[in-house]
Parts: sequence; structure tokens; C-alpha cells
Amino acid sequence: MLRTIALIGLLSLVPGFALASQCPAERPTPLVPADAALCAALDRDIRRPGAFPLDVYQEKLGRYLGAFCHRNPVAGWRVDKMVRDTGPFTATLRNDKATGNYHGTHAPVIIWYSPEMFAWLKANRTQAHEGMAEAPVPDGALMIKEMFPAPAALCRDVDPLRLLPTSGAAVMVRDAKASHDGWFWGWFGWSDWKPDWPAGPGNGYPNMGFGQYCVNCHASAKANATFADLKNIKGEPGRPLVFLSQNAFTDRSAQAHDDLSAMLNHLRIVQESDDITLPGAPARESPAPEFTTFYGIPFPHPTADKVMRMPSQTYDVVWASANRREARQQFLTSDQCLGCHDAGSTGLHFDMTLPGPGGRFLNLSPYGTWSSSPMGLAGRDPVFFAQLTSETETFHPEAAELVQDTCLGCHGVMGERQFKIDERARGKGCSPFSRAAVAAVPWPAGHSGLEARHGALARDGVSCTTCHAMALSEAERSRVKAQPQNSCVEERQERLNPENTGFARTFTGSFLMGAMTEMKGPFENPKAKPMESALGMTPVQSPAIKSSEVCGSCHMVHLPVLDKGKVIGHTYEQTTYAEWAFSDFRTGQSPDGALPFGAGKSAETCQGCHMPSRDADGHPYRSKIASIQEYSNFPQAEHNLPPEDIDLPVRSGFASHVLVGLNSFLIKMAQQFPELMGIRTQDPMLTKKGVDPLLFTEKAIDHQAAERTAAIAFESIRMTESALETSVRVTNKAGHKFPSGVGFRRAFIAFKVLDAGGKTIWASGRTNALGVITDEAGAPVAGEVWWNGDCSARLDPLAHQPHREVITRQDQVQIYQELVSSPPLSGPAQCGIGSQPAGQLTTSFLSICSNVKDNRLLPRGYLARDERVKLAASLGAGPELADEAGPVQVGDDPDYREGGGDATLYRIALPEIDGKPAAVEATLFYQAMPPFYLQDRFCTSKSEDTKRLHFMAGRLNLAGSRSEGWKLRTVTTGAVTIAGGAQRQD
Repeated sequence: MLRTIALIGLLSLVPGFALASQCPAERPTPLVPADAALCAALDRDIRRPGAFPLDVYQEKLGRYLGAFCHRNPVAGWRVDKMVRDTGPFTATLRNDKATGNYHGTHAPVIIWYSPEMFAWLKANRTQAHEGMAEAPVPDGALMIKEMFPAPAALCRDVDPLRLLPTSGAAVMVRDAKASHDGWFWGWFGWSDWKPDWPAGPGNGYPNMGFGQYCVNCHASAKANATFADLKNIKGEPGRPLVFLSQNAFTDRSAQAHDDLSAMLNHLRIVQESDDITLPGAPARESPAPEFTTFYGIPFPHPTADKVMRMPSQTYDVVWASANRREARQQFLTSDQCLGCHDAGSTGLHFDMTLPGPGGRFLNLSPYGTWSSSPMGLAGRDPVFFAQLTSETETFHPEAAELVQDTCLGCHGVMGERQFKIDERARGKGCSPFSRAAVAAVPWPAGHSGLEARHGALARDGVSCTTCHAMALSEAERSRVKAQPQNSCVEERQERLNPENTGFARTFTGSFLMGAMTEMKGPFENPKAKPMESALGMTPVQSPAIKSSEVCGSCHMVHLPVLDKGKVIGHTYEQTTYAEWAFSDFRTGQSPDGALPFGAGKSAETCQGCHMPSRDADGHPYRSKIASIQEYSNFPQAEHNLPPEDIDLPVRSGFASHVLVGLNSFLIKMAQQFPELMGIRTQDPMLTKKGVDPLLFTEKAIDHQAAERTAAIAFESIRMTESALETSVRVTNKAGHKFPSGVGFRRAFIAFKVLDAGGKTIWASGRTNALGVITDEAGAPVAGEVWWNGDCSARLDPLAHQPHREVITRQDQVQIYQELVSSPPLSGPAQCGIGSQPAGQLTTSFLSICSNVKDNRLLPRGYLARDERVKLAASLGAGPELADEAGPVQVGDDPDYREGGGDATLYRIALPEIDGKPAAVEATLFYQAMPPFYLQDRFCTSKSEDTKRLHFMAGRLNLAGSRSEGWKLRTVTTGAVTIAGGAQRQD
């Protein structure tokens, strides 16, 4: 159950002392029930964990155990024969000193068994019952696994009643009606323990609950998720298992008073080590002065005591219920998967890792990499929630329900889907899911259990039971569309994709879910029994899980165009999947078979870039894909499944779930404001043994920016008597447009002319400290500022930097971006392909009337329009997809015919240069949140979500990071000397 971290003993071993005098858990008098009335009053309740809210039940159980009510042989409780090891204890001699290392599955234990548990063992686990099917453990049965210092020899000869469990106790309470695995799990300590609700600082992993990670080992038991055996119990025949114990020279008296409960109990380490250190620079204590000067706001400046916090991640627990195989419960939170699919969760295995800096592990596990990615943070993204309130408060207040339901169908997908399932089951139809529902928590009392589950699922982001259960082929979609797990999906498809068919019908996160009893993965012959025991799900191989269509449903965003609350059309806000399908990177295959035009010259799926399965040298990662109790690679246990069911093979091509683009700003916010986002910053399984996950994610983004995004070079450098001319080429390495995704992302070229001393004497693409692009005088260039200083009025509504083939002035900048305009503020709206912008530039996703500009870099080998139309049709989409995925307002620039990059000519009259040119330099920067976008957030909502974003953005400290100055550096040429008046660089 509760697993200790390997190599955790660290006990100094000095010769010459007897073992009996060294037990630090020994107490002078027995620790037995002293309040019989209290124990009697609590006894019935502590056997029914599913009958109470977690805080209420934990308080009852805490009082019961704290009073040692379970140490009651008179009431029929039975106890083990002695303190026993759960794994080997080894000694290493170095520099005339011996050091001990404990390799147990727990700290040494003595287990107490309730009368019901003992009776069940007698009826089901004697030699006479060997090979026979076991009856279920009865509800109300308990096992209290008291834990003590390692090795067991320290305390073996002491009366168990005089031992204080210095490492706490692992608790199992049977309640088969409450969870699929049938147990309430947890850890209790006799000091510094408190219920998990209210959540404490650090948003730690819960000490107790249903669906705890303990099942990562207990699911390997042959039945009933327990390894318990009669021969351990006092008075029963047989002897417990024994392990190597090199304890001959153990001397605890020479030790400092180290708290072994903090070392030997895994969950206690989680609680104590969370969020102590932050990777990188800490947040500013007050907003940057330039930030408050530039960003006018229509509300008072938020202060730390007033800023709204997202609910704690501690509350995000939705486990597999006892009726798991009924389709009404489709979705589970990721904490139900981390026990097996996070590195280090057994405390003994460290698969799914690589050696990292400072003697710590790099966590490559699915949970470890996903949890700190933008996908894992999608349900807590402060930028998304500020965008949502702009939509509902200012852009489309008349359609607030539609907007919230539509947007949360991706960012809070599991909560939105489970809400629909439950509402339809209650006869309420397809009620809209709301922002308020995301905030629902189980404590304090006020939300029903159902509401709290919806909130927990929504906050868990784009999580495991979403992607791994999608119905990806047309045949499967036809088979499951009427099943309960797909309640209201057809209505969503009709609302968002009314003219589309086939795969295109699933755009905007409108995918269907497959059989709820299956979790799809890429590898053949997965070991099914542990997952079936733990979650009621069967892992199955599905080649389609590796297809780009897994990503395509959500990364094709087809939305209604709203005008004064009415739908006046539909448009594509995001076309990332189609951009890939139209490029040289297309595979030419889908789960339904071949697509027109076949594979491109550089065929690669989305997962190939965003879920790397090879190291920097191109070698496939090799690892087991889970961390469970195996038969052949674990300390021996009784009553476990045979090796063929639980021994895991090493897989080649194990993929990391980093799932990053270039949104480093979100990751920095999570690093510096975990309490506002309600998250923990250390991995709950590796804890201090692992590199902080958010730091790992930041470095993955930095690598993506530097190596996999783009290249930049000077095609030519020529200086005449009158002018300096240089051509800068940016090559797009991505398999889609760059930038791609949501339309407000942008990249720009910062071009400099330098003198011999390295001073900038002419520049296009200068920025200030906030990433605002300025001219030589420091004034924002056209299009950088959308609002006046107090947010009372918009400035020039369509001002922007057009696509440029030639740049001659310092207030001209090559910005690769998509800009769209809203319907006109008055009069009829003419929207759609080719319409003339008549409104104003907008960041509203549901106000996209006309395309103003789209010169984002096309991927290599982009198909011509007619070919794009044909391929779009094969996906079930109309010709408008081909048009909207094409470039807009790029003139006759030849670089936008087949794609792959763009060249910009800088032609600068020498009199315009403030000095003598000696070198040139070009750098490509990326902004996930350009200043105009943040300004539009702060000026279009007064919500608590907006105030939180303002608080975080104003105090965000980017010093020393690759994103310093609110711009992510991707690639640069460095300074290139102008030699002999002309130079060419290939």
C-alpha cells in the first residue's frame, strides 16, 4: 500500500550494542484503548467510510486510531506475531562506517485485523482453500498496518502494545459499495496528522481516500486487493516471510533524532516537501511599475488577500465507483492513474526516468510529464478563464450559457461530459455546463457530491480518461454514439459543426467516447489484470491512439459567429490539424484508412513531435510503461497474481507526455503562483528525488523553441554607397503553421544593425520590458495598443502591421500572426471568406467575422487550394476549411505558395542609420500572450478571473529565463559581420 522511497534508511551502523535497547518506537507503558466509551461510539462509523464526507470520516477515524481503539484483543482484534520486514535491509561499509539501506514495500510493520477481517482470512486463506475462489471481504473489515523504524530487528522483541508507530499506519477499510477496488485507503500518523479537508498549504496529495495510489501495488493481489495471510498472525500456524537483514551492527543510540516517520512514509514526504522551493526566479512582491503604467484597468488593483484562488488540487479526486462498468460513470481524475503511471510510485522501481541534474531523476512518465503540461493545466489556466469572462461579460453576454458550455467542452472536458451524462440520467436533458460548476468543491459543505465531482473533473484538464478512450474510427463512432457516455455529444456536434460530416463532425472537442471499459494504448499485449482490478478498465492496444486524429478533434476549432446574441454563421478559429494534413508532414492515413494525396515527404504525426519517444541522439526510449508490484522484481508477497499477469516488459519507443508548444508564460505562472492556481509543484510520487515537473516542462519548451520550431539565417547581405540590403529567411520546422493554435499567438523578427562596438544603430522589432514592439523612439508601433489609458475607448480599430516583403523603417516590423475582426458595431454584418473587415480587431473567439491578416509561416509542402478542398472533403468539411487554412493578405509573396518559410528584405538608406554598420543580427521571438491580448483581457472584464490574471501577470518574474522581456527567444543568427561591403550566408 503506502510505498517507501528506495534507499531511504540512511541509518548509521556502529558495532557493539544490543538490539533490544535500540527500538526508538518503544514506550515504557502499553499504548492501549483508554476510553472504551469513545471507541464504542466510533466503532460503527469508522467501518462506513462511504457514508460520510471525507473530512467528517477522517476526523472520526483519526480519533479512533489516536486512542488506539484498534488494539483491542478482547473485542476480537488480532495482531501479527511480531514486527516484520517488508523487504531487505542491506549494509554498506565505507570509510570505516556502515550505512544501512532499507528496500521494503513499507517500513517494517505489525498489522492489526478487525474481527471481520480475521474471520474472512480463516474462511478464505487457509491451505484448505488454496486454489479456490475467494469470497469478497465483508464491508466494515479493517486492517491497520502500523509501521516502525527499519530494520524490523530493532523492535522485533518488544511487546507490540508498547510500540508507538513512529512511521504512522497504513489503513485499509472495506467498503465495496463505495469504490470499484472495494477499499478506503490511507495513512494516519500519531503526530502532525490532520484530515485532508480543508486542503493545506501546498495542495498536497491526500493522506486518505478512495482510489488512493496504494492500488498500484495492491492491484497485483490475486483477489480482494490484499496480500494478507494467516501465517503472519499471532496464534496461527506458519511463519512470516523473511528478507535479508544485515543488521548485526545497528546502533540507533548513535543517531541524531532523525524523524523516521518523515523518511519511511511516502505520503508524509509528499506533504512535507511540497512547494518548498520554486524553480527559477520567484514572483515579484509587487507589480512591475511599467506594467501598471501600460495596462490601464477598469477595476482597483487586486491585492494578494483579495485575489480569487482556484480550488486546491487536493480536492480533485474522482475514483472508480462500485458501479464503474455502468456507462454513467465515464471519467476519472488523473490521480487514479498516477499510482501506476507516475515514476517512483512503488518506492522501489524507477522506470520511466532518466538521470537528471543534482542526483535527481528526470520524470518521463505519462503522469509526470502530462501533469505540468498545458494539457494538464488546461482546467486551471488563468488566461483561459480571463478570456472566458471577456466573452461572457463584454463580447457576448446574451449568449453566456452557450459560450461557457462550448469553451469548457475542451478546457474542462471531463467535467462537462460527466455533467451531461448525469443531467440526462436525471431527466434534465442537455443543460449547459458553467464556469461556476468548475469551482464546485466538496468542502466546506454546500456542493452536492455530484457537483463536486464535476468541478474536480473539469479542473483536471484534458486528462487520461479523455484521450485514451476516444472513438477514433467512423465504425466505432457509429457503434457508440447512442451509448450513455456520449450523452449530448450529437447536440454539440449539431450546434458547432452543423454542415460537417465524418471526422469533421467531431471538431471543437466534439469527439465521441468509446467503450467505457477500455483504455487504449499503443503497445501490444498489455497486462490487463492490475488495471481491471484497480479501475474496472481493460487496457487494449489501439494503433489509432498514435494517429493525429486524437489531437485533431480539439485542435480544429469550428465556432459559431455571434452578433448580439444571435448565430450568424460559423468559422474556424483554429486549424492546426488541417494545416498538418495539408503539409509535407501528413501521413496520408487516418483511422478510417487512406486520405487523398498520400503521405508527405516528411510524414510525422502530432505525437511524433509533441510526445517524443526518442532521445537527443535519436535512440528510442526504453522503459516499462508502468510502476506496479511485479512478481519477479519485487520483495516477495503472498497471494499475488502470477508473473505472466504482472511482470512488465521493457517497451521500446516509450513516449513522454510533455505535450508542449511554446506557452512558457503559462508554465512560469504555474511555477510562481501555485497557490493561486491551486496546484502542487512537486511530483507526488518522486517528490525530492525528481526534478520539479514544471521546471522539466519549461526546459522542454525551451528545447522545442530552439531546436524544433524554426531556423533563421541571412540569405544575403549587401551594402552599397547608399543603402544596406539584407534578406532574412525564416524556415518553418513545424508540421503546421507557425505560430499555430489560438489566433492571438504571434512571432516577430527583431532585426538589428550594429556598429563595431556592438551598439544597435538601427532596428526593426525593438521591444520594451513588457514585450511591446516599439519604434526607435520607444513608442509602440501601429497595432500594439488597442485601448486608451483607462480602458474607456478603443483606438484605431483596425490598425496593425501588414505582411511585408520589404522593410525600410524602424516602425515597420515583420510579425507573423493571424488577426480577425468582429462584425460591425451597427448595421448588417457581412462575414465569411473574402468579406471586408468592417468591425474592429477582436480577441473574441466567437466574434470572428472577417480575416484581416494571416501571414503565419506555412509548413513545408503546403497543398494548393484545389488539393486542400479535396482533402477537406475527405475529412467531412467544406471548401471553407481550405480557404481559412490558407494565407490572408500576403499579396503575391511567392513564399506563401508552397510554404516552408518566408524571406524579408531589409532595405535601409545609410543616412537613416545612426553610425557606421559593422554587423547585422536577426532573432525570431514568440509571444504566447502579446501585450495587445493582455490589454484586451484587462479592458473587457472586471471579473475575479480577470483580476487574478492581472495580479499574476503584473508580478510575473521572467528574469533569467528564455522568456525574459515577455518574449520567448526561439532562434537567432547572432551578429554577422558585414565584410567587404557584401556577404552571403547560406
